[in-house]
Amino acid sequence: MSTRSTLEFLKTETGSGLLLAAGAFLAIAWANSPAAGSYALIVDYPILVQLGPFSEQMSLGGWVKTALMPIFFFIVGLEIKYEVLRGELSNPRRLALPVVAALGGVAVPAAIYLALNAGPGGSPQGWPTPAATDIAFALAALSLVAARLPPTLRIFLLTVAIADDLAAVVLIAVLFTSDIRPWMLAGAAATLAVLGAMSRWRGAPYVFWAVGAILLWGFTLKSGVNTSLAGVAAALCVPLEPKRPGGQGVLQELMDALHPYVAFLILPLFAFTAAGFSAQGLPPAAFTGPIALGIATALFVGKAVGVFGAASLMIGLKLVRRPTGATWLELFGVSVLCGIGFTMSFYIGALAFPETDALAQTQVRIGVLMGSLASAAVGMAVLGWCQARRDAV
Repeated sequence: MSTRSTLEFLKTETGSGLLLAAGAFLAIAWANSPAAGSYALIVDYPILVQLGPFSEQMSLGGWVKTALMPIFFFIVGLEIKYEVLRGELSNPRRLALPVVAALGGVAVPAAIYLALNAGPGGSPQGWPTPAATDIAFALAALSLVAARLPPTLRIFLLTVAIADDLAAVVLIAVLFTSDIRPWMLAGAAATLAVLGAMSRWRGAPYVFWAVGAILLWGFTLKSGVNTSLAGVAAALCVPLEPKRPGGQGVLQELMDALHPYVAFLILPLFAFTAAGFSAQGLPPAAFTGPIALGIATALFVGKAVGVFGAASLMIGLKLVRRPTGATWLELFGVSVLCGIGFTMSFYIGALAFPETDALAQTQVRIGVLMGSLASAAVGMAVLGWCQARRDAV
């Protein structure tokens, strides 16, 4: 991305983070108000979509997760492709520190969650829930308290989050695919092959890409594979080159066109439909049970220890350098912000447990909220103090 595009991206992510928080707060407040029934009625309202031979009925919340979130993963796929081919992830020296830090930020939280869910009554299948970092929320938290800290910290946070997202996509593909329907999967593969061939046709009308992506999504949905993978797979077929000489690349044009809708509509809507839970009548285990406690601790403690520990090891061994201009405490503060799981943690946690297990789904929401809010509060406090010290000099 150009410098201007990167700044616009960061500005959009910051605004989206604030809307995400507002959407989640509204959902929780509504679900615990006297009008709680209307919230459940809206989120669980059944919607039938029928188009020719295609027919599917899901709740509103189900459609948001199944049909709209793949557009978010499409944007994630575009970001990953660009960063790997042209951006931060294309430079091995710049790549090493955030990628190793991201691996630490996946492994340590998983180990902490599994340790807290190893005994009787534990639910070890939820270990992927704290794997990813919410880019929008984390960047918003950083911008609110530390806008004048070295820009290398923002790049570090952004790259760690993108690497986390890539790890999350792999986990979704490996762990949350079941009941495969071979003919539908073959249809998805054939559609993906056509999209791959289209990548050589830089001048292809965008309507062709839209139709191909919808077909890929439909086949993927009916195949039993998680539809988030359809979004990532379609993104990897989009060409980097411009349609005409001197123009903006096709990938960049799609990013610029779709990113605001994802940031300001799809993600806040998902937060609204995914975060709401009623605390009335919940047993104490909903707040202190192994699922909630495991997720919260993995996000708050595990992410900070994993990201900062792996980064410190790489720097201490003189394999890489610390982000230019950043202090150790500032790097630690950013590592704590990586524990803001939120959107991705809600998404993966919902996949890890059956929709019919209401208590487990509630524990996931509670754990994600506790861990993410604690990470945001402590990370912002540390970075705000660092900013104040710099301003005082």
